[in-house]
Amino acid sequence: MKIASFNINGIKARINALPEWLTEAQPDVVVLQEIKSVDEAFPREILEDLGYQVETHGQKSFNGVAILSKLPLEDISRGLPGDDSDEQARWIEATVMGDVPIRVCGLYLPNGNPVPGPKYDYKLAWMARMHAHAQTLLEREEPFLMAGDYNIIPQDEDARRPEAWQEDALARPESRAAYRRLLNLGFTEAFRARTLGPGHYSFWDYQAGAWNRDDGIRIDHFLLSPQCADLLLDCQIDKDVRGREKPSDHVPIWVELAA
Repeated sequence: MKIASFNINGIKARINALPEWLTEAQPDVVVLQEIKSVDEAFPREILEDLGYQVETHGQKSFNGVAILSKLPLEDISRGLPGDDSDEQARWIEATVMGDVPIRVCGLYLPNGNPVPGPKYDYKLAWMARMHAHAQTLLEREEPFLMAGDYNIIPQDEDARRPEAWQEDALARPESRAAYRRLLNLGFTEAFRARTLGPGHYSFWDYQAGAWNRDDGIRIDHFLLSPQCADLLLDCQIDKDVRGREKPSDHVPIWVELAA
């Protein structure tokens, strides 16, 4: 089973680029972030014509997540538990019914800038809720993963210029500590389980020629439960997608599971 994550930075802006990549890469399941569309306006027919079941958790102009699947989906839920007043569309999950059922959680973790401020407080509170929900899912002892745009640079080697990010919400000590607490529950970070060392990025800003200078950061991650990590075959970043026409500022990352 090939499962991908892709922050597309607006489904309308990527309505040609996304189907092109899907046809080429042939993922069985995709979690999307920043669809920037209400559910009713999401162009699901184009993706359904490619064989995908489409489930969205949308929001007008901002945020929004989705799951696309060629395999049956069961027990679909929307929204991260823990705060009924949270109106931001950043979490969707469902069980993918392959040979081995996999619970797939798609997430768009808050950016958190500027620091300090209410947006950073929201980021850390959101991560605390995610930590609590992850504990609940782990207690089931079933294969599951959490994939998406984490807006976290885990270590300095995950940025071309780490000094430029020291005071940014993506790399602040509090952000990294919250991410480590999540990992320490027993998750495997799929990309680092397969590839070590610097120079691997999933995001390049549109400004200042970042792509041409490979001035990137790695902020899109797959965290696998122990039962899911046992199924891991590969994890790769499709870097070349960033150099295509009308690209997102992120590129897809994917895992292949023996499921």
